[in-house]
Amino acid sequence: MQGGRAGRVVGRPTRGTTGTNRLRRVDRWIAQLPALRAARDPLVVDLGFGANGVTTLELEDRLRRARPGVDVLGLEIDPDRVEVADAQLAAVRRAELRFSPEARVSFARGGFEVPSPRRPTVIRAFNVLRQYDEADVPDAWARMCARLAPGGVLVEGTCDEIGRVSSWIDVDADARPLRFTISLRLRGLERPSIVAERLPKALIHRNVPGERVHAWLTALDDEWERAAGHAVWGPEQRWLAMIAALRAAGWPIEGGRTRWRLGELTVPWSAVAPLPA
Repeated sequence: MQGGRAGRVVGRPTRGTTGTNRLRRVDRWIAQLPALRAARDPLVVDLGFGANGVTTLELEDRLRRARPGVDVLGLEIDPDRVEVADAQLAAVRRAELRFSPEARVSFARGGFEVPSPRRPTVIRAFNVLRQYDEADVPDAWARMCARLAPGGVLVEGTCDEIGRVSSWIDVDADARPLRFTISLRLRGLERPSIVAERLPKALIHRNVPGERVHAWLTALDDEWERAAGHAVWGPEQRWLAMIAALRAAGWPIEGGRTRWRLGELTVPWSAVAPLPA
């Protein structure tokens, strides 16, 4: 990992891939986090926003509805990308883009050191660690989480290019992973294990027989197939039937029908954590 000295940006530029609505699933998750809703003066950091600032602007737009007064800071290592995002923000201020001219958004240069005016309540780091080695993950988590406000959350994960397949890990301010979530577009879904291609770096190389995450994805596919008869009532009912069977089999699924109907499924980190070497 690059950087590390005081005042230096830590990390490498992301590939820059971005797109409208790509991160809507994780934005919806962040909007319901108790840490965000309870914070007195919340700051949310979008780390590694990519080639332009659209997903950062969308994040603020969505969060404002759940937590008025939230500030959102987009960070990128590449100064040219920050310049592009600043130009977008200027267009927003002139009411030339669809976002509110009063959007509480700013952009700056930064990496895993998370330079920010105050400690963030939430850091969203999406599609950032895919280009790193698995061994780099603990240090990246530790750097980011060290900047969190007390009780804050790092949401680190990955999604496909159009935002229909997502997964992420909630990590607390002590850099301890808490939960693992997948979020899938149910219409047209062939099998839940499609998410294997978009697992966070901490898990993607562990999807092999004998590892917990492999057992989890296998169980998802098995119960999805067994629930095929429920598809006549729609993919949502098939998904709910799958969840009911998984819970009956002892899988510690969190949340309730409100989240499940969105194509989300959350388990404690212990259910999928990599086995010790």
